[in-house]
Amino acid sequence: MKTLYIIRHAKSSWDDPYLADFDRPLNGRGKRNVPDMGERLAALGIKPDLLLSSPAKRAITTARGIAEAIGYDPALIRQDMGLYHASSANIKGIISETNDDVETLMVFGHNPGFTSLIGALSDFHPFNLPTCGVCGIRFQFKSWKDLLATKGEKIYYDYPKSRS
Repeated sequence: MKTLYIIRHAKSSWDDPYLADFDRPLNGRGKRNVPDMGERLAALGIKPDLLLSSPAKRAITTARGIAEAIGYDPALIRQDMGLYHASSANIKGIISETNDDVETLMVFGHNPGFTSLIGALSDFHPFNLPTCGVCGIRFQFKSWKDLLATKGEKIYYDYPKSRS
C-alpha cells in the first residue's frame, strides 16, 4: 500500500514585477500558512519516506517548512525541475519513477497540474487546490509504477482557510 500527499506551494509574493516567476518567494500569508499546515500534518503523525519538490522558490520553501514541522530533514528533500508547472500527466510520470521502498511520498508543486492530478488519481475532484492545500491519496498497489493506471482513495484534504 502506498500513500501520496499532494501539496501546493504556499501563497507567493507578487511585490516585485520584474522577478522571474521561478524566483518568487512566499508572501506574509504564505509564511504563516506553512508552519500551520505542517503542525496539522505533524499532529496526525504523518511520516513520509520522501519529500519531492519543484525547485521553484515558493515550492521548495514550502517543502522545507513542512519538513521541519513533521521532523523530516530538509536537506533530504529531492528537487525535480520536471515538477515546475507540470501537467498532471507529467507529474504522474515523475511519481511513477519513485523507488518502491518509499511507502509514503509528499510532492510539492503548482497548479493547475496539482488540482488536475488529484482528480486523475482519485474520485475526488476539487475545483481548485488552494495554496498550501494538502490532499492525501492511498493506493492499494505495491509499486509506484502502477500509479499510471490506478486510482486511489482520498484519505485527507485540508487547507489553511478550512479552519478560519
